[in-house]
Amino acid sequence: MRLVSLAGILGALLTAGCSGDSRIPHDPKSSLVDLVSGERAYEHVAALVDFGPRPAGSDALEASRTYIERELEKVGWVVQRQSFTDETHQGAVEFVNLRARFGNAGSDEPVIGLLATHYDSKLYDSFDFVGANDGGSSTALVIELARVLAERPEAFRGIELVFFDGEEAFGPNITSTDGLFGSRYYAKQWLLEEKKERPDWGVLLDMVGDRNLKIRAGVQIPGDSLQDLAENKETSGYVIDIYEVKTALNEMSRQLLKAATDLGYKSEVGISSNYIIDDHIPLNVSAGIPTINLIDTDYGYWHTPGDTIDKISAQSLEVSGRLTLQYIEKYLLRR
Repeated sequence: MRLVSLAGILGALLTAGCSGDSRIPHDPKSSLVDLVSGERAYEHVAALVDFGPRPAGSDALEASRTYIERELEKVGWVVQRQSFTDETHQGAVEFVNLRARFGNAGSDEPVIGLLATHYDSKLYDSFDFVGANDGGSSTALVIELARVLAERPEAFRGIELVFFDGEEAFGPNITSTDGLFGSRYYAKQWLLEEKKERPDWGVLLDMVGDRNLKIRAGVQIPGDSLQDLAENKETSGYVIDIYEVKTALNEMSRQLLKAATDLGYKSEVGISSNYIIDDHIPLNVSAGIPTINLIDTDYGYWHTPGDTIDKISAQSLEVSGRLTLQYIEKYLLRR
């Protein structure tokens, strides 16, 4: 993740409502929000941290993969590994995204929405970086949400869980050629599908366990990404309708704030006026899948040795999990 100041934003995005019939009526009485357990999520963070630093290509990351697969399969999710090799500052590295569908992952049932995170940690030579919040908290929370979603598979079967490898850059910062390896590759695979076959929305979680939780969702699209989009049109003849993506993100932002209000989380949740470089950018720009990034960037231990498990809390994980589930259940599944 990289936070970039966005100066001189010219106006607000235009308002637009969602089109199409509701897919799943929301019934508050059958909501699963109260089943989200911060304590369970915290236990998953502890397990991941115990593997030690888990940069892309490491044995610790392979152990993390095995752990994620095992926990998801316990509750009925079928996990597929999406492996690929890319060039990095460290030479060629094999990356592995994990994709999970409930029940039969090979079915022809369409993917309606994405719930995503990255599970790698940044590589540092000078200290051990275990990424308890940065990567650990969101990975653990998606594992916990998988358990909860499995309580109503008929409602959530259209969701794909995605655990991205290689979000972290090998150099100091994410650039056009370093970092976001997993999400870039994943987005390109969706680009091979017709628009009607791609997911309608995505929710990316990252750094959601800070004891002093202040989620500021990332929805802005950086200008350099738009330049990449223009260059893509010149080379391939294909271009995402970025106006359509921005319009959807505008609506998704309002819905997120409504979900926070529903649960009494108005003080913990807002929309960032900055753009944030994270795995949602390739999904938005390369695949045209409107994806919002739920993240707390006000975290003083980001990319430091201090990003350890004592800096996060089960309560914050529970708030983030309940918010995410309310958002998906009540708003996104009805798009």
